[in-house]
Amino acid sequence: MASTNHSVASAMHILRALIDCGEVTVTEMAAELGVAPSTAHRILATMAEHDAAARTPGRRYIAGPLLSRTARSPNALAETVARLRPAVRATYDLVHETVHLVALVGNDIQFIDGIEGRQALRIGLRIGARIPAYCTSGGKAILAALPWDQVERLHPQGLPSWPGQRIHTLPELNGELEEIRRSGVAVNVGESEAGVTAVGMLAAEGPVPAGLAIALPSDRVGPSGAADLERALRAGLAALT
Repeated sequence: MASTNHSVASAMHILRALIDCGEVTVTEMAAELGVAPSTAHRILATMAEHDAAARTPGRRYIAGPLLSRTARSPNALAETVARLRPAVRATYDLVHETVHLVALVGNDIQFIDGIEGRQALRIGLRIGARIPAYCTSGGKAILAALPWDQVERLHPQGLPSWPGQRIHTLPELNGELEEIRRSGVAVNVGESEAGVTAVGMLAAEGPVPAGLAIALPSDRVGPSGAADLERALRAGLAALT
């Protein structure tokens, strides 16, 4: 029992160091804890297995995806859905295309609400499904609202692979997020799924960062389609004020 308690105390010390310093090394933690480097390495490796830490290519450890998730109440997602539902409905009423509400979960987005379009050829709802945030319009809008160092901590091993990915490196992602920060709107053309175009905007910050997106078959997007969808999103979000 004493050994277990000591290991837990050591892990908590490392956890605090990751939060305060952003990154640590095995050698630094071994010296602070007064243990052998092999012991510090074992604790850090266990923390990495549980997403509390992540190892960088330079053999340093940074905060893992678990630490990037803001503490949420059990009802936080339900509360977010209820609060943003008027924007989902108002946006749908303007376009009659599928509208998705998504929330950031680690470095993914999760579809948490939506209304499906009524056309014969339409994008289906995906409630509960998860996709890497950088491959979706709503996810990119959320990432653009975060400090860049937090985006990096969400992706300690780089961007996860996805069949339709257009961006492959963090510097490429940062470039696109800079443009989204300037315009306030994110676009996904075939990145989340072939043949799908989506336009998204940030819907909420705070405990549950959320994005609102309109998704439709790419061949139904006209020359001014993206601009029209952006206007609909802005109008839909205005329903919250």
